[in-house]
Amino acid sequence: MSSPTPDKPKLGISACLMGVEVRFNGGHKESHLCTRALSEYFDFIPLCPEVAIGMGIPREPIRLVGDPEAPQAVGTVNSELNVTQALADYGTRMADEVSDICGYIFMQKSPSCGLERVKVYRENGAPVDGGGRGIYAQAFCAAHPNLPVEEDGRLNDAVLRENFITRVFAYAAWQDVLKTGVTRRALTEFHSRYKYQLMANNPVQYKVLGNMLGSMGRSDPEEIAPLYFTELMAALKKCATRSTHTNVLQHLTGYLKQTISAQDKQEIQQLIAQYHQGIVPLIVPLTLLKHHFRQHPDPYVALQVYMQPHPENLSLRNAI
Repeated sequence: MSSPTPDKPKLGISACLMGVEVRFNGGHKESHLCTRALSEYFDFIPLCPEVAIGMGIPREPIRLVGDPEAPQAVGTVNSELNVTQALADYGTRMADEVSDICGYIFMQKSPSCGLERVKVYRENGAPVDGGGRGIYAQAFCAAHPNLPVEEDGRLNDAVLRENFITRVFAYAAWQDVLKTGVTRRALTEFHSRYKYQLMANNPVQYKVLGNMLGSMGRSDPEEIAPLYFTELMAALKKCATRSTHTNVLQHLTGYLKQTISAQDKQEIQQLIAQYHQGIVPLIVPLTLLKHHFRQHPDPYVALQVYMQPHPENLSLRNAI
C-alpha cells in the first residue's frame, strides 16, 4: 500500500558472498539468498578489502590478535605481516566512496569483514571470550553508524532477515526525504507513515520519537532530522515480536469496526489469536486485513509502511 522506491536500493556486500573467488584459498562463499532471492530487488556492490589492499589470491590467511577492542590483523604464518592499518584505511575510504548504499551484508567470522564474535587470539594463542569485530567492518560501520548492516549467516533467520530488509527500505525512504528537502511537514509525514512499523518494532521508542517531533516548535528541522533518524534506525533494529505484531494487528482492525460484519470481525480476531499463539504466520491475518481494506479503503492505513515494508514477492512475512 505504501509507495515503492522506484530505483533498487544499493547494498554493499562481501564479494565472496556473490560467488566471486576472492577467498584466501581462491574460493568463494556464495550466498544463494543474495545471488538469487535478493538480487532482483537490490543492486549489490561487491567489495573484498583483503584483495583491494593488495594481498592477492590465493594469500596467507590473517587472524586477529591482542586487545579485542583494538585487535591487530596479522598473518597466521608470518606474524610480521600486519595489515591492520591498511584494512582500516580502506574501510574509511570505501565508506566515503559508496555513501549511496542503503545497507551492507558482511561475511561472518572474517577478520576483515565479520561484524561480531570474530575470533581474537591472545599472544599465547588462546582465543579471547566473545571475540571482536573485523578491522574493515569496524572502520566502515564507524563512518555510517545508522546504516543497516548484517552478517550472511544471521540472514538465514527469518525474523532477522525481515528486520534487516525492513531497515534497508526505511533507510532508502529517508534518503528520498533528504533529497526532496527536510521540512517540519516532511518529518511529520514520514513519522506518520512509520507509526505502526515502529509500534511493532519498539513501541516505547515510537512514543519518544513522536515527542521529539511534537516538541519541534520553531526549531530548525535540519537540526532535528539527523537526531530523529538515528533514533528511528535504533528503534527499527529491535526485532518485532508476536506480541507487538498482535498489538499492531488489533490497532489496524479498529479502522474496520464501522464497516465490516460481526462475522468478519470474529474471523479476523480468530486469525490474530492463532498468529499470537504461533499457529499461523504473520502473513495470514495480514492478508485478510488487506482484503478488507481493499473493500473498505482507509486513507491513513493506506499510507502505513507496516502494510508492505518491503516487496511482497520476497515473502518475508511467510515465516514469522
